[in-house]
Amino acid sequence: MMRTRPLKVALLGCGVVGSEVARIMTTQAADLAARIGAPVELAGVAVRRPDRVREGIAPELVTTDATALVERGDLDVVVEVIGGIEPARTLITTAFAHGASVVSANKALLAQDGAALHAVAEEHGKDLYYEAAVAGAIPLIRPLRESLAGDKVNRVLGIVNGTTNFILDKMDSTGAGYQEALDEATALGYAEADPTADVEGFDAAAKAAILAGIAFHTRVRLDDVHREGMTEVTAADFASAREMGCTIKLLAICERAADGRSVTARVHPAMIPLTHPLASVRGAYNAVFVESDAAGQLMFYGPGAGGAPTASAVLGDLVAVCRNRLGGTTGPGESAYAALPVSPMGEVVTRYHISLDVADKPGVLAQVATVFAEHGVSIDTVRQQGKDGEASLVVVTHRASDAALGGTVDALRKLDTVRGVASIMRVEGE
Repeated sequence: MMRTRPLKVALLGCGVVGSEVARIMTTQAADLAARIGAPVELAGVAVRRPDRVREGIAPELVTTDATALVERGDLDVVVEVIGGIEPARTLITTAFAHGASVVSANKALLAQDGAALHAVAEEHGKDLYYEAAVAGAIPLIRPLRESLAGDKVNRVLGIVNGTTNFILDKMDSTGAGYQEALDEATALGYAEADPTADVEGFDAAAKAAILAGIAFHTRVRLDDVHREGMTEVTAADFASAREMGCTIKLLAICERAADGRSVTARVHPAMIPLTHPLASVRGAYNAVFVESDAAGQLMFYGPGAGGAPTASAVLGDLVAVCRNRLGGTTGPGESAYAALPVSPMGEVVTRYHISLDVADKPGVLAQVATVFAEHGVSIDTVRQQGKDGEASLVVVTHRASDAALGGTVDALRKLDTVRGVASIMRVEGE
C-alpha cells in the first residue's frame, strides 16, 4: 500500500545536472512514487542566481539561502550537485544534523573527506549515497560496495574521464596532435574552457580514490593517488603504440598488491593492448574493468558525464535512499575495516616503453643494455633505427618497479651516446 504523505527532497544546485534531476522528478513523478512506495516532493532548490529562468520549477521553491534550506528539519533527502569542497561539505553535514539523508555527485569532496562525511552520516543514522560521483550513468559504486561485497576485488582499471578519452581517441583515429584534438573537444562541448582538471588527471584521480576505497575496504584519499596528465602524449607515441599492437588511454588504476598487504591508486597515460576491452572504448565514453577472485573479469561501460546520464545515477540513489527512509533503515556505509596501507608510486610494478634518441654507432645498444641490467630491469624487446649519425632506440621492459625504472632513466641520461629520452610510457592491461 502506497503512503500518501510525500517524502520531501531539497536540491542544492540547479545547473546541467540539477535541472535534469528536477525535470525527471517532475515528469516521472508517478513512476518514482510507484517504485519508492510514496510520492516525492521537490521542497526547495538552492541556487546562486535566482533570476535565471528554470523551466518546470515553481519560483517559490527557489532560494539563495542553501543553509536555511537544509536546516528546515522536515526534509527527507538533500541532493547535492553544486560540486567543490565548500560550501558543499558544510551543507551536507548540516543536512545530516537536521534529519536528512544525502545523495551527492561531488567526487572532489568525497575523495578528500569521504571518511569524515560517512562518520557524520553514521552518527545521525542517515544515508550517504554517491553513485553519480564516478562515471556518470554507469552503475559502478553500488556493484562494488553491494553486489561484490562477498568477493575479493584485486584490480580496478578504468577510463573515467570522457574528455581525455575523446582527445586520445581522436589522436589515435585521425593522427591529430594534442592541441588540435583538444580544440575539437572544446568546440563540441566535451572540454571545459579550462580543461586542466581533465587533461592533467585531477578529475580521474578523485574518482580513483573513491573506487580504491570501496574496492579494497580501505580509506584512500586524493593525496594518496599518483597523478600524471596526458598533455605530453604525441602522435609519435601513438605510432609506437600501434607498432606494439596497442593504443593509449588515460587510465585510473587501483590495485591490490600480490601479497595482499597493500594497495596502490594511480592515474596516468598508458599503452594498452588492442585486444583488451578498454582499448575499444571510443569518443567521450567511460568504461571500468574490474577483476575479482570469484566473479573474475567484469566491465562496466557507458556515458560518463552529461546532464541526463548523471541525473540518472542521482535518481537511482534517490529511489534507494527514499526506500530506506520508508523502511526505517539505512544502506551500506563506509567499509574501511581492511585499513591497508597505500604504497607509493615507486613500488608500483609494471611494464615500460622507453624511446631514446641515441648516436648511430656501434656499441650503443650494448651500453644501454648494460644500464638496464645494472638497475635490475629486464628488457623484453628492443628496436633500433638509424640514419645520418642519429638513431632512435625503443626498449620495452618486462615488469619493473617505478623506482627501478627511474634510476635506469637517470643513468641513461648520463651516457654520452644518449642524446635524450623522447618518451616513457607504461604498458598496462596485460
